[in-house]
Amino acid sequence: MAATQSMANGSLAHPTTADSSASSFKSTASQADPNATPVSSSRTTATTTAPPEEEEEPEWQAPKDGPLKTPIYTPMKSAKPDSLSSRPLTPEQETKYATVFAAVSQWQTLPSTSLKDGAQAPLQDHERMWLTRECLLRYLRATKWNTPNALKRLQSTISWRREYGADTFSADYISPENETGKQLILGYDNEARPCLYLMPAKQNTKMSDRQIHHLCYMLDRTIDMMPPGQESACLLINFKGAGNGHVPTVAQARAVLNILQNHSPERLGKALISELPWYVATFFKLISPFIDPVTREKMKFNEDLRTYVPKQQLWSQHGGSKKGELNFEYDHDSYWPALDKEIQRRRVAFRERWEKGGKLIGEYEEYLRGGKCPSLGEVIRKAEEEKGETVGGAKEGDADLVAAEVAKLSV
Repeated sequence: MAATQSMANGSLAHPTTADSSASSFKSTASQADPNATPVSSSRTTATTTAPPEEEEEPEWQAPKDGPLKTPIYTPMKSAKPDSLSSRPLTPEQETKYATVFAAVSQWQTLPSTSLKDGAQAPLQDHERMWLTRECLLRYLRATKWNTPNALKRLQSTISWRREYGADTFSADYISPENETGKQLILGYDNEARPCLYLMPAKQNTKMSDRQIHHLCYMLDRTIDMMPPGQESACLLINFKGAGNGHVPTVAQARAVLNILQNHSPERLGKALISELPWYVATFFKLISPFIDPVTREKMKFNEDLRTYVPKQQLWSQHGGSKKGELNFEYDHDSYWPALDKEIQRRRVAFRERWEKGGKLIGEYEEYLRGGKCPSLGEVIRKAEEEKGETVGGAKEGDADLVAAEVAKLSV
């Protein structure tokens, strides 16, 4: 079994599920236990009566007795995630994934700073949990499947998060930055991406490190709000009412681009930028050389927002004459605690699933987010049972062989 446990850290093709749509995700705290082990269809039971079908979730609706003042926890049923990581890999991509996976599986310590010859520290559980199958694939795609570059950037991000303190920012620490609602996680777009609104005109603090910490925190929380099957976000940046003093400096813009492009690769699905005054358009021209072509392709200027976001979940204050229907009012005392409570609930459930699955590097994000997807360990065990032996016949310690063999498996 030691060889089996070693193999369990490998990568399998993303399992096909009966329904991996965003609507399968339960957002209320009173849902059935998300960690309950599913009953195998081959198990003998005492009755032939078919189990009752799961009750279908009702469509999300805005409150009728006044404006919404809290986040939206589920996408519209019409929203369909389209994750690049769920698509089958080519044989060459399988090999590259296996190479990255085998190397990452051997990491014991990593630098705690970006400085050359910086002090090393052991890899923590939350960092291992971050190294999902989809995470490794995002960095491979971002580096055009260059395995040494992907490994270098994965290590760089972990070191950067340690040095920057990204995993230490709390809701209480960030709260003063969001008192005016200048950044909001609200609703989902047509592909079930959570929407993060950025409104520079509502800037309420002087330039400081905490302003950038605020964006880093909200990007991480937007990721927490992703439903099963989705791995990117939709940014809605509205410059209405923004004066010259509200436009970030080039240095701030480069810091933000560093977070987005270098440490959150493939996380941006769309950036919908609207109501730009001339000086903001000039600002974008100034920073354009620092924006990589892939990111630039995802940026849309002054387009009809309803093309990308269902009108029921598009804030009515955005879109100009083609605005959405959502009646939302930002009240910090209502919104901020509600967001934090939902985030904490999701993060606890995410970690519990990861621990139940065996604390494996390369785990499936869809499983971790509560989708109808088995864990990596379950898929490996099923493959071993069908073969009647350890997959690949690999011996304990043969990390490269294990990774290569497991990467070829499909469900």
